[in-house]
Amino acid sequence: MINNYIENKKFIAINFSETALIKGEYDNCSFVNCNFSNIHLSNYEFIECNFEDCNFSNSIIKNTSLKDVIFKKCKLVGLNFSECNPFLFCVNFESCQLNLASFFSFVLKNTKFINCNLIETDFTSADISNSTLQNCNLKNATFENTNLEKVDFRTSYNYNINPEINNIKNAKFSLNEIAGLLIKYQIIIN
Repeated sequence: MINNYIENKKFIAINFSETALIKGEYDNCSFVNCNFSNIHLSNYEFIECNFEDCNFSNSIIKNTSLKDVIFKKCKLVGLNFSECNPFLFCVNFESCQLNLASFFSFVLKNTKFINCNLIETDFTSADISNSTLQNCNLKNATFENTNLEKVDFRTSYNYNINPEINNIKNAKFSLNEIAGLLIKYQIIIN
């Protein structure tokens, strides 16, 4: 049970690795240039919050609630989003570093990834249907048994997606990057 309720507060340039963030429910709060790296954010609740220029690298977010949360220019390296509370989970990312993050078996429909690095990010068995991956680097990202139905990949690059083991029905791809669907066949496309 969360006892602390924090509403409409702005946090600027706070290093939460040194000054602990009070465990609680944060509603309509804004965090700018804050450091959350290597800390436990388990069982926190963030509702309609914005994070800008924040560092969450290697933080633990087990049972953390992220409801209508926007991450902009944040470093989210190594985060295991699949451990978050799935109830009303809704996030969007813009210009974020999500390298080595995991969405394993997680549902994140209608999510926007805009100008993000998703290098070696794990989407295995995830449902990212109806999502947009605009201008994202997907080098070595893992897609296995992933629901990619109606996902827009047209401006993203470096992906390797096997159509035989992923649902790509009505997904959108650019002609320039279509080779990312054929790598498994070891064919040469010029």
